[in-house]
Amino acid sequence: MSAWDTGSRADDGGTVSTRDEVEEFAALLRRLKDRTDRSYGSLARRVNMNTSTLHRYCAGEAVPQDFAPVERLAAFCEATPEERLELHRLWLSAVAARQRVRAPGSAEEPVPEPAAVEVADAEADAIGEPEPFAAPAPRPWYRRRRVLASTAVACALLATLGGLSALSADRGSSDRAASPSGRPGTTARAAPHGSSKPSASSSPTPGRTSSSPHARSKGPASSAPADDTGTGTATGKTTTALPLTWSANSQIWQGGCGHDYVVDKPPAQVPPPPLPQDAGNWAATQGAVHGRQTMVQISVQGRSSTAVVLEALRVRIAGRADPAPGNAYSTEQGCGGGLTPRYFDVNLDIDRPIAHSVSGNDSGKTIPAVQFPYRVSAEDPEVLLVTATTETYDCNWYLELDWSSQGRTGTIRIDDHGRPFRTSSIKGLPHYGYGTNGHGVRQWVPYGS
Repeated sequence: MSAWDTGSRADDGGTVSTRDEVEEFAALLRRLKDRTDRSYGSLARRVNMNTSTLHRYCAGEAVPQDFAPVERLAAFCEATPEERLELHRLWLSAVAARQRVRAPGSAEEPVPEPAAVEVADAEADAIGEPEPFAAPAPRPWYRRRRVLASTAVACALLATLGGLSALSADRGSSDRAASPSGRPGTTARAAPHGSSKPSASSSPTPGRTSSSPHARSKGPASSAPADDTGTGTATGKTTTALPLTWSANSQIWQGGCGHDYVVDKPPAQVPPPPLPQDAGNWAATQGAVHGRQTMVQISVQGRSSTAVVLEALRVRIAGRADPAPGNAYSTEQGCGGGLTPRYFDVNLDIDRPIAHSVSGNDSGKTIPAVQFPYRVSAEDPEVLLVTATTETYDCNWYLELDWSSQGRTGTIRIDDHGRPFRTSSIKGLPHYGYGTNGHGVRQWVPYGS
């Protein structure tokens, strides 16, 4: 039996029961949720809510103290103005029902066993999400006496422990006073004259990890720097690994169909365009540079069920120069599709590039843009797509992804295996595509011919 089953019931005068009011509110939440055809986990991530918390709201097991998460849910589910007004009215009724003071003559509610008391999710604590309201049940007289007795015993134990600690501190102080080295029974030795051996006090603090070009972390526990795959490498005795993993792929083609590369070779020396999955090896062997645009696909996932909040995505320029020399070669083969994924748009030509979140489109249906902060975990990974463009420079750049989890914060550098990404303009360069010449031979021909 849930805590709601102990609520007030409808009497002969027509008073609405607590459970009925909460159930009406939960029923409307379920209708809005079912409208999206999403799972609880997927929907919760979109509205910045814990999965189990959303499930409890929709099941009528809890009522949010604040209307803000309900408003986010209604907006994402495209609720009508009438539905939003009704949702707000039902939420007020549900909150009032939970806070309703029982009449003096009513029967005393049974006290739930300790095992039935719900514990707030660690993820919700990390995000700062308000816990559902749950009014405490009155304690019977015998429980109050038990609590008072337990409190008295705890106070006595604390007093005893405090006395023992003070005695140990006094004894330690006297031992240190009797020994110049600070250790009982030892005598301090002077270092030999001219010795360059550092003392123990001058050594680096154990467990402190210096910041690396890949990751920085702050918080109660030092975080290890991430390697190229984002898995992290712990150094020191007390360091802990990053709470998330990541990988990046910069050989992404527009719609999976084609891409422009700058290669400083004549067409006769450039092999045919590769398949998308072989683009990395092809570009490396030809010394190819991304032409005009670079698309980077970033896969981010938590190491456990504990939520990791992605706070912000920043763009850093490592250097700009004149466009790379050579020819522009297009690998496009005339394919296409109806899906435009959501992505982050970056203009590399401005002084301070910003990653602008852009919504996608799936056969006419809008895919909402990614909004930070955004949560990931082992069960809820996320793929971020960044599209960076230049019409003027040969630009070297990289990304920084800020994260936080359980009081820890950090920054991950996302680049091309330790090197910045490189994107060069193709404006004014000879442009070739792979097609058939006048003799029916497949080769590189002027683009568009």
